[in-house]
Amino acid sequence: MISHFGSYNLFNRISGRGNLNTELNTACDNLRESFLRHYVCLKKQHIIQTIKASACKISVNRAICKRSFDELPAPFSCKKLLDLQLRHPLLINLTLQFIIQMTDQSIQYRFQAAQVLVRDAGLYALQWFRNLESLHTEQKGPQDWVSEADREVEKMIQKRLKELFPEDGFFGEESGFQPQNSEGLWVVDPIDGTSCFLQGMSSWCVSMAYVVNNEIEIGLIYAPCTDELFAAQRGSGATINGRPMRPSKATSLSEGIVGLGYSPKSSIEATQKAFAYLFENGGVYHDIGSGALMTAYVAAGRYVGYYEYQINSWDCLAGIAMVRETGGWTNDFLANDGLHTGNPVLAAAPGTKEAMLNLFSAAGH
Repeated sequence: MISHFGSYNLFNRISGRGNLNTELNTACDNLRESFLRHYVCLKKQHIIQTIKASACKISVNRAICKRSFDELPAPFSCKKLLDLQLRHPLLINLTLQFIIQMTDQSIQYRFQAAQVLVRDAGLYALQWFRNLESLHTEQKGPQDWVSEADREVEKMIQKRLKELFPEDGFFGEESGFQPQNSEGLWVVDPIDGTSCFLQGMSSWCVSMAYVVNNEIEIGLIYAPCTDELFAAQRGSGATINGRPMRPSKATSLSEGIVGLGYSPKSSIEATQKAFAYLFENGGVYHDIGSGALMTAYVAAGRYVGYYEYQINSWDCLAGIAMVRETGGWTNDFLANDGLHTGNPVLAAAPGTKEAMLNLFSAAGH
């Protein structure tokens, strides 16, 4: 793929050719201006747009274009683009590649910045974890706790994200949904596994996901007590502390551990049926109290699958991104407004999809 400055120089060469008409030269001038404007703003703007064309489609190689775009920045209207596409396909292809690169780089910058942030947030939470006796806590519902640490860590994350990406929306477990003009949204659980956290157990984490147009572009989970950073970017794989994740090679539930989550929000009957199916098929289960970590454990090969009857988006979106990036399978969690209302979650290693779907059916879904 052509680099940003390679694209810029190529635009210069095209516009310098004397045999091209004035319209094309003007378009190249506009491209240069647009390039410089958007390159300077790259770290502050996320370009997610779609070229709308009903009568004439502009197609881009899927290997290059992993996203769709709404409309190009001025002065390029869809009509002008379609008209230019017919006569100057090279110019338009360069334009599209440039915008694709800008979007990819924007996601990449967020991915890199958020890895630093999620670790910082985890270390901040760890300070509270080491002083639990002084922590103020409240009960939101049955087996549902919130602490001063949850709120302060979320405030810290939100403040940093607002400084870095003021145009992005924010959806935190404690502060709720705060949309912005951008289509990008950070979904954050400052401490997933609060009950474990408050009891001095190590199975808790900070979870962050970045969602654009219903696609989970970034998933990050940091477990401070084990110093493990789970990270995934859509289309770029998933890692633990920089090493590639490898899912389990199991082909049945009897070949490994299945994560089964439960909370008072869940159906007792459905969970009992899931247990029964698992035991009847030679499986064993684990529940460590953190949906984010249990989902990530499927991607990391520690579990062969994970199921919970009802869970919130901030608990599992980051882990879902990781499972998908390692070749595993998950249900469409964001369907039916799962972002705001939650959904069942089902995750499977590549070889256990059918077995986990059977467990899902046995639970009554």
